[in-house]
Amino acid sequence: MILVVYSLTLQTQSEFDCTGHHCLECGGRNVRKQIKNIEKMKLSEERRSMLHGILLMALFACAAFYIGEMNWVKALSLSPLVVGIILGMLYANSLRNNLPDTWVPGITFSSKRILRFGIILYGFKLSFQDVVAVGFPAIVIDAIVVVVTILLGVFVGRLLKMDRSIALLTACGSAICGAAAVMGVDGAIRPKPYKTAVAVATVVIFGTLSMFLYPILYRAGIFNLPADQMGIFAGATIHEVAHVVGAGNAMGAAISDSAIIVKMIRVMMLVPVLLVIAFIVAKDVASRADGNGKTKINVPWFAILFLVVIGFNSLDLLPGNIVEFINTLDTFLLTMAMTALGAETSIDKFKKAGFKPFLLAAILYVWLIGGGYCLAKYLVPVLV
Repeated sequence: MILVVYSLTLQTQSEFDCTGHHCLECGGRNVRKQIKNIEKMKLSEERRSMLHGILLMALFACAAFYIGEMNWVKALSLSPLVVGIILGMLYANSLRNNLPDTWVPGITFSSKRILRFGIILYGFKLSFQDVVAVGFPAIVIDAIVVVVTILLGVFVGRLLKMDRSIALLTACGSAICGAAAVMGVDGAIRPKPYKTAVAVATVVIFGTLSMFLYPILYRAGIFNLPADQMGIFAGATIHEVAHVVGAGNAMGAAISDSAIIVKMIRVMMLVPVLLVIAFIVAKDVASRADGNGKTKINVPWFAILFLVVIGFNSLDLLPGNIVEFINTLDTFLLTMAMTALGAETSIDKFKKAGFKPFLLAAILYVWLIGGGYCLAKYLVPVLV
């Protein structure tokens, strides 16, 4: 207290000492200094509030990891990412109204920035050696499935007069790697969070269905394919990596190993897809703005870095335990992002999106099963 009074006394004395032009200069400096101090205080408060939102998402991610270790959750092969978005959606439709508005930027940060960093680190789960291991037929089948599924999704979305962002997100999630692909495309086109969550919900539903349906139809003899072709079929058509693992294990090790590798090749195709989407979005924005032909491409650098990380991981420079730690950290970060997306998704927003996203996902699902089966049965033997 004494120090405060003393400092005020000195300040008052200095004000009395200033006269004329010097007084104005001194006053101006004091005003500028006070403005800077206020700005610093505001910035500090904003960062603190953002940190609260980020820590809340981290807490949810910890809960998702804990729930994901439960036996019944493992039996369903639900990854922490899926558990995270479910927890986020439960929160959005129950306690979200009690959340301080100042915490919202932290949730947005988790669904955007942390998401992109998580996509980059996802590259440590892949290597170019995986591509060589399964050979040329798997690459061709994956490429056909990805391209046709995305084009079909966009086309059917227009027929259904759907929101373009939801149609594209749903198509890419079905075509590439489920929720991870949806989040990757989210970073390129930047839609409203609830649109991303709706797309994630569609791929999770049909991916989970595949995990149970594929083994049943395989054992029943309806999927009448040799183990290597069945592995290609499963890896090229099932949505999530976790779902591929679950379905593959239920059909045997021979099918599981090839299915997972084929799935990882599909994941790698996220990079060229994101680059193409970024280019198309940039051209569309430019044509709507002024039509002068100037196009600024918003390059999804996280996709480029994702590919760089895959290349680095292919060199096998890091010890296995470090790579394992990075993969665990990556899953945690992606779970935070998924939880944040769920926290932005209320039932009202699902009602706003309507049934069309699920109808689109169902149509794409029929194509993946029917078209993918025909490709695996008739095209793979030709390419071998």
